[in-house]
Amino acid sequence: MAHRFAPEDFPAEPLRDLRVAVLGYGNQGRAQALNLRDSGVDVMIGQREGGSADRARTDGFAVHSVADAVAAADVMMLTLPDERMGVVFAADIAPHLRAGQVLLFSHGFAIRYGLIHPPKDVDVALVSPKGQARGVRERYLAGSGVPGLVGIHQDATGRALEIALGYAAGCGYSRSLVLETTFAEETETDLFGEQAVLCGGIIELIKAGYDTLVEAGYQPEMAYFECVHETKLIIDLLVERGLADMRRAISDTAEWGGYLAGPRLVDERTRAEMRGLLAAIRDGSFAAGWVSEAEHGKPTLHGFRDAESRSGLEAVGAELRSGMAS
Repeated sequence: MAHRFAPEDFPAEPLRDLRVAVLGYGNQGRAQALNLRDSGVDVMIGQREGGSADRARTDGFAVHSVADAVAAADVMMLTLPDERMGVVFAADIAPHLRAGQVLLFSHGFAIRYGLIHPPKDVDVALVSPKGQARGVRERYLAGSGVPGLVGIHQDATGRALEIALGYAAGCGYSRSLVLETTFAEETETDLFGEQAVLCGGIIELIKAGYDTLVEAGYQPEMAYFECVHETKLIIDLLVERGLADMRRAISDTAEWGGYLAGPRLVDERTRAEMRGLLAAIRDGSFAAGWVSEAEHGKPTLHGFRDAESRSGLEAVGAELRSGMAS
């Protein structure tokens, strides 16, 4: 079982007397920076000029170039895109690091796949929220927090864990649940979950179910409600109650049909494909392919996006959503 940090492990005053730089002010960087500031942490933003820098200033933060933020900070959280991390680190972070500083990561991709190689005299730790940026901020404001993960890659000062737990507390993760992990475990399980289940498997099941009903002559609106809209009901029940209570909350008919149909759809061939996905994640071939795609301007990714945006499911969904009360 994963080690769970106890309430007494987290400092009452997170990152006291330390200057923190959040590098990157996208959705995740913004949510973390706002939570840290509300927890009393001294936070600055490292961000190249543009829309995100303006947004950070509007939010009341001091904004510096990434290089200047690194030079001024004691602790840096890198919330930069995975595929860009190596380039930015080499150009704007590594030349300005000094002994005793702390590099924090929200995701282990860059360390796990060797996109960056921090010097041995800095701390390197993972503080990863298990939730999207919107949830990180909204749950904090509601007095709770999303769960988090903490892992140590390099402990040059002997304080890496203390500082990582302080950061987790400042973001509100300690109000929920914080587990110990490693960079490799977090990265590999995160990528696998995205591909095999969350952003790959579920989405393709939804699209295939919608297409099957429409091709059989049913109204697209009915197909959308059954295969897309009601997904949230089941996912909410599953997250809140677990498998057994989710089953008890639905009709016996739905439960019976699910038991029969599920193994027909997710069979040994599906499980073999999942093992193949995991193998590509673990051997680095997925990461290498993604970095190469990004270096060439992401043409395949843009093609996927364009094709999906023109699908019938998207058109019907947009129309239905516009007519439903939120």
